[in-house]
Amino acid sequence: MKALDYCWRFAATALAFTVFGICGLGFSLILFPLASIWPHRESKQRAIAAIIHVFFRALVAVLVRAGVMKLDTRGAAALNRAAGQPVIVVANHPTWLDVMVLLSLTPRACCVVKSAHWSNPFFWGVVRAAEYVSNSDPVELVEAGARQLARGYTMIIFPEGTRSPTPNRLHAFSRGFAHMALQSGAPILPVLVDCDPPAFTKNMRWHDVPERAFHMRVNVLEPLGADELAPRDEPPALAARTVTSAIQAHITKHLIDYGFFKA
Repeated sequence: MKALDYCWRFAATALAFTVFGICGLGFSLILFPLASIWPHRESKQRAIAAIIHVFFRALVAVLVRAGVMKLDTRGAAALNRAAGQPVIVVANHPTWLDVMVLLSLTPRACCVVKSAHWSNPFFWGVVRAAEYVSNSDPVELVEAGARQLARGYTMIIFPEGTRSPTPNRLHAFSRGFAHMALQSGAPILPVLVDCDPPAFTKNMRWHDVPERAFHMRVNVLEPLGADELAPRDEPPALAARTVTSAIQAHITKHLIDYGFFKA
């Protein structure tokens, strides 16, 4: 039975990745051309954000129903406030799947994505049509993120820049989200992500399927204001450094407190 369960989850995982790749390519070939001729920019972005949200919500539901993964969330209603005050979601990045899960929980989302995805054949059209923000230019990242927040979109940022190096350690956070928060005044919403056993980490391929269904947990903490974390008289560069350090320490502490980081 154990071998049969593993084979089933391996096949389901392969099918999910195949569907994701085909849909990603299809979205790039269809959404981007349509977006380029859509006359109303705001309604275009809302529609594409909704399509991406529904797609990932369905994909997560299929993976859960198929027994590939388990998902528990705490405080996720804060991500579902479509008409609420826009926030900057700052999350740790243990697995590739946390992007999918957070987008499935956030209806009006805009992501900061690696510059490499802008030339990826499966993603290039999607990230452009959705007006996601590239991390290639730090100054433009902050400006573009502030514009998206002003339009009412929740910014999802993984400040490690890549997946965490080990299950119990974070990469140093980059400061883009802190500059964005200080410039826009939007609150920072720390989010903790855990995946046990590890799956789709930095050092794993898609076919490295765990021996049992992986359990993803998403805990949304209380929002924090950047102005509460840095002295008012600090220069912007120093204030951003202070906010970044405070948020990384805050997230690390709660990862330990919740048992997501194991001693």
